[in-house]
Amino acid sequence: MTDDRRIAVLGAGANGASVGADLTAAGLDVVLIEQWPAHVEKMRSDGVRILSPDGELHVRPRTLHLCEVAELKHEFDVVLMLMKAYDSRWAAQLIEPYLAADGLMAGVQNGMTAGIVEEVVGPHRAMGSVIECSATMEEPGIVHRHTGVSRSWYAVGALPGGPAGREEEVASLLRHSGTVAVVDDIEAAKWMKLVSNCTLLVTSAILGLPMLDALHTPGYRDVMIAAGNEALAVGVALGHPILPIFGLTPEEIADPDEVVDIMTDKLFAGFVVPGATTTVLQDWRKGRHGEVDDLNGHVVARGAEVGIATPVNAVVTELAHRIERGELDPDRVHLHLMLAELS
Repeated sequence: MTDDRRIAVLGAGANGASVGADLTAAGLDVVLIEQWPAHVEKMRSDGVRILSPDGELHVRPRTLHLCEVAELKHEFDVVLMLMKAYDSRWAAQLIEPYLAADGLMAGVQNGMTAGIVEEVVGPHRAMGSVIECSATMEEPGIVHRHTGVSRSWYAVGALPGGPAGREEEVASLLRHSGTVAVVDDIEAAKWMKLVSNCTLLVTSAILGLPMLDALHTPGYRDVMIAAGNEALAVGVALGHPILPIFGLTPEEIADPDEVVDIMTDKLFAGFVVPGATTTVLQDWRKGRHGEVDDLNGHVVARGAEVGIATPVNAVVTELAHRIERGELDPDRVHLHLMLAELS
């Protein structure tokens, strides 16, 4: 049976290019839409190379510059958005006129972006998603994917009042790029990923270290667990149940006091490879701002709403902002400032 759906991957950075390359290799009708001009031109001239533990994948995907979206003459049946969390709203609004009336759009992103997609395209066309895939891209057209297809993980689910029963339409695409779980409560699953992100992404970037190097720095794991426990407490207060993701079992999440410890161990065992840095540190090294306000900053803001103290996430957010303002450089000397907030 052929799949003749028209698919767009909106945002073809390291993860977006990886997903887009997998879909292209599968023979699907997919176009990659990207905002980095040199990357688009490199993919057009030489294709994209995905270098991973699974081997090298070299494909020539169809690509568009963002400015060329306005020239589209057809609609997409599925849009997979892999933009930064802070770019979600404008990017969704850009592509919404080209999403079919019965199409689906999924934000395959970090952060609590599913509601933004829902607001822009309508509940009947919005699907939530979680991504766990590690990749870097330092030059146009070449992606170093640390977690190959065999080690990448996704979750897909409809939002309340959304297109329940159509999850497989998105899951079947992401399955070309990793293992996919279809979940009943995608918002809770995304919050669990937020908990994980709060432990690692910004905290290790503040130290200026690859993830494994940060983990082996004395005291750092205590910061990770404290930030994750704050995020978990805020999620529970907001009504999000604790769910097993990343291959966790129901037994492993039975004790809320142990969830973050166990999830952190699973994350490093299954998804983190030597030398890999977080997307936040990659952004900072390129002179860009990171997603801290959609991660640790989001926990601080929501914690204030429900009366949950989040001192570790607050200092992480403050340090990240100071780095982005150019007042500090990422450095392990900042660890003591995060440790000082541990209760």
